[in-house]
Amino acid sequence: MGREIERKFLLKNDSWRDSIQRSKPMRQGYLCGNPRASVRVRISEKVAWLNIKSATLGVERLEFEYVVPVADAQIMLDKLSGEQVEKIRHEVQFEGHLWEIDEFSGANAGLIVAEIELDAADETFARPPWLGTEVSEDPRYYNNQLARHPYTRW
Repeated sequence: MGREIERKFLLKNDSWRDSIQRSKPMRQGYLCGNPRASVRVRISEKVAWLNIKSATLGVERLEFEYVVPVADAQIMLDKLSGEQVEKIRHEVQFEGHLWEIDEFSGANAGLIVAEIELDAADETFARPPWLGTEVSEDPRYYNNQLARHPYTRW
């Protein structure tokens, strides 16, 4: 069974930019959502995924992800999804952990969120100096919510 343990944070400043190892654009849309799960399709560079994630608040959720043909994903985004999220994902290493920093554009422009995936919900990790307030428990920062209720409209 797939499981994701992820914590999300806002950022204090842009000093993380000096440590970017890789950046990649992402476009994703939600095909359906219900009180128990969301289904999204995502394209990043030349790879596409179908992702099913439990709609559970907190840092630990069920997650299943499958590679799909990019052409199929493009059709799903163009014909089946509603609101979408566009962002650039930056990868930054800090003291043994990979941080994924999502810099949103479009209707979510101005929002930057750092995420860290952990092996256990209570795993300790070093906090980078640019790390701000934790928003893991705030559903407004979930991508499926950002697609429906963009940051620029809060």
